[in-house]
Amino acid sequence: MALFALADTHLSIGEDKKMDRFGGWERYEQRIQDNWRAIVKPEDTVVLAGDISWAMKLTDTLPDFGFLHALPGRKILMKGNHDYWWSTKTKMDNWLVQNGFDDMCILFNNAYEYGDYVICGTRGWSYDCPADEQIVLLREVGRLEASIQAGLATGREPLVFLHYPPVYGDYVCEEITGVLHRYGIRRCYYGHLHGMAGRKAFIGNWEGIEMRLIAADHVNFVPQLLLSDGSGGQAIADVANLL
Repeated sequence: MALFALADTHLSIGEDKKMDRFGGWERYEQRIQDNWRAIVKPEDTVVLAGDISWAMKLTDTLPDFGFLHALPGRKILMKGNHDYWWSTKTKMDNWLVQNGFDDMCILFNNAYEYGDYVICGTRGWSYDCPADEQIVLLREVGRLEASIQAGLATGREPLVFLHYPPVYGDYVCEEITGVLHRYGIRRCYYGHLHGMAGRKAFIGNWEGIEMRLIAADHVNFVPQLLLSDGSGGQAIADVANLL
């Protein structure tokens, strides 16, 4: 078993909002499919770190989720800034069950065990968000803490996934990085940054935290291997539902 991650798939199979018009995004959905099938096995897990589908409503995600369902592996879905279809965890869980998407689960105020590690995360906050929306930032901080606390309760090491970068150029989201430091997080993966924006992405060790950009176009639409078979991987389990 192995753990992979990919952010910003921006699927638009059921919508007329393709990313092909942007440089480097040609045939992106086909490239995601081909690359995914080449490396991900049915027993593996893939974390999709936000901006999964351009659909506006949960019911409109059916073609995009059908696309993901046809790909091998277990998928853990989390929110990005363009996932307008996002709803309560209960509603999304029920919808996945009703449509037979038994290989998908929602990361939202909870955590999932994976071998010696536990998968935690939330959308986060970033440099390009309105400065006057402090309440939204604090809500994201609370969700990140709830997820990490649920993960730590298992006795495993948390791996944190964010959609927004916690560090970007000279910008540091101190509220989010403060949580990472407070709970001793050592690995953090994020997306959101595309094209030229990726040049200012922080990749490497930041104050003891390994950070890595996993936006789809940045990694050539290839799911990124994070943990291999040697990690003691096992079937993931939801360890908290705080909604």
